[in-house]
This record gives sequence, C-alpha cells and structure tokens, in this order.
Amino acid sequence: MDHGDSDPRSAGLRGRDLLGLGGLLVAAVVGGLVLGLVADQAAGTAPLFVLVGIALGIVAGAVGFWARVRAALRD
Repeated sequence: MDHGDSDPRSAGLRGRDLLGLGGLLVAAVVGGLVLGLVADQAAGTAPLFVLVGIALGIVAGAVGFWARVRAALRD
C-alpha cells in the first residue's frame, strides 16, 4: 500500500530535528535555572526558586519534546 510518499528519508526524525529537540531541552532547563536565580535574588532565598525553576524546566522540556516527537511521527 503506497501512501504517496515512499521516500524513507522523509519519514520520522532527521538530524536537524534531533538537534532542535536537544536545543529545546537545554533551553527549557537553562531558562528555568535563570528564572530561578533571578527569583532567588529578588526574594533573598537560597536554592528554593533555582530548584523549582530547574524542575519546571525539565517538565516543560519533556512536554515539548514529547509534543514534537509525536507530531513528527504522525507525518
């Protein structure tokens, strides 16, 4: 059954897609870290907001990763 696109290179994730996914994960975690540092300095707390920011960055990165991979596998 041919679905119109028989080129195997067009299915799935390519190298640049994987680089984008890695960048997404790094940006989410680093963004959470930076926001946590800023919040900690403003509030005068030590590691509280840094830890919360990193945790939220990991969750945001995982959700974004899952959404992009799921969308790529649908194509």
